[in-house]
Amino acid sequence: MMLSLNQMGGIGSGQLSFSIALPWNPLRPLPPLTSPIQCAVTKQGQRFLTKLAANARDAKVTNKLISKFLTSSTKSIALNTLSYLLSPDTTLPHLSSLALPFYSKITEASWFEWNPKLVAALVALLDKQGQHNEAEVLISETISKLGSRERELALFHCQLVESHSKLSSKHGFDSSYSYLYQLLHNSSSVYVKNRAFESMVSGLCEMDRPREADNLIEEMRVEGLKPSVFEFRSVVYGYGRLGLFEDMLKVVEQMENQGIAIDTICSNMVLSSYGAHSELAAMVVWLRKMRSLSLPFSVRTYNSVLNSCPTIMALLQEPKDFPCSIEELNRVLNGDEALLVKELVESTVLDEVMVWEPLEAKLDLHGMHLGSAYLMLLEWFEAMRCRFNGGKDVIPAEVVVICGSGKHSSVKGESPLKGLVKQMMLRMESPMRIDRKNVGCFVAKGRAVKDWLC
Repeated sequence: MMLSLNQMGGIGSGQLSFSIALPWNPLRPLPPLTSPIQCAVTKQGQRFLTKLAANARDAKVTNKLISKFLTSSTKSIALNTLSYLLSPDTTLPHLSSLALPFYSKITEASWFEWNPKLVAALVALLDKQGQHNEAEVLISETISKLGSRERELALFHCQLVESHSKLSSKHGFDSSYSYLYQLLHNSSSVYVKNRAFESMVSGLCEMDRPREADNLIEEMRVEGLKPSVFEFRSVVYGYGRLGLFEDMLKVVEQMENQGIAIDTICSNMVLSSYGAHSELAAMVVWLRKMRSLSLPFSVRTYNSVLNSCPTIMALLQEPKDFPCSIEELNRVLNGDEALLVKELVESTVLDEVMVWEPLEAKLDLHGMHLGSAYLMLLEWFEAMRCRFNGGKDVIPAEVVVICGSGKHSSVKGESPLKGLVKQMMLRMESPMRIDRKNVGCFVAKGRAVKDWLC
């Protein structure tokens, strides 16, 4: 099958055209992918992919469907759908083999602009599928297109390393890693060296090879480069994900010895690592260390901790039975889980996500996972009750909970978080209802909420 890729408006000036003769098998299986990266697809894209799935055995029909979809879609919807096909998180992995012909059709659109990052993602997917020749053709064409522009060539290979690592593709990763390693040693550019080391360290950790990444940091020093907080964080999380906590803490100590302050981001990585291995007691100790260092907790701190609490996660599976107050929740939690919740509740995160003004009291749940949103709502209800009973604060005209409408969910428009909030409002007989003007919000009059809570 001959795919014609007409490149318009790329990095260089003018127009570049080329052809690739590729055998296309829409039934080629895709190996399991385990990256946690999320990529939401639009409703229009979802309908298109559903039709593709129903006709995947017929190449003529799929080609027509692709052409029709691109004719009726905007640039953002088309690229969003392609990104979904390239994503490790796609729910339709058997359609990923259509990414190359889909990309081919996209390049024919008048709005198309060549993007090396997109090419790198496509190359990684082709390599993962075993289509090594096709991947090599795209790499060769890109190298030819970039020519002697060293910085852009280095960035492309950085993107290749990152894309292969996200797919856990050893063949592609090792190949692109070796090329990038040679490129950085042949370069005199500090920018190229730093960017290459950054991608290689991150990629090795993503590939569960943190010890090699740790050694690479030492090599940076030999090269006269100063490892950044990014490289250190990557190795901290690389060791932590594998449960190599002693090594993880040694890297943390290295950071401190080199004057790199441990921050909330690094702490969240440590917490997530402990949580992935059910080390709840260690999480309690680390939260207390954060407090002693005056490190602020964040929404991600909540996410990292509460995602690891088995009792809370189990409760949220049965929304008709979960506790509806902090007091009730404490009665069902034991040991380390109770201590973790206590540490979170005593933080200032609620103050950062809520607003209390005469016209509006608002709670913003954006960025929160289910467990975080659940606990934050319980905290918020108690905080509002205290304000109303205190008599010092003006009763706001309106009370709003922002939960989103599902734009960033795995299926756009379907929000598990919104479903949780709705269940909680129904269970607690709250006056708050979905806003007719904004379906991503729950609203009620301030006076009605005061009467309900007090």
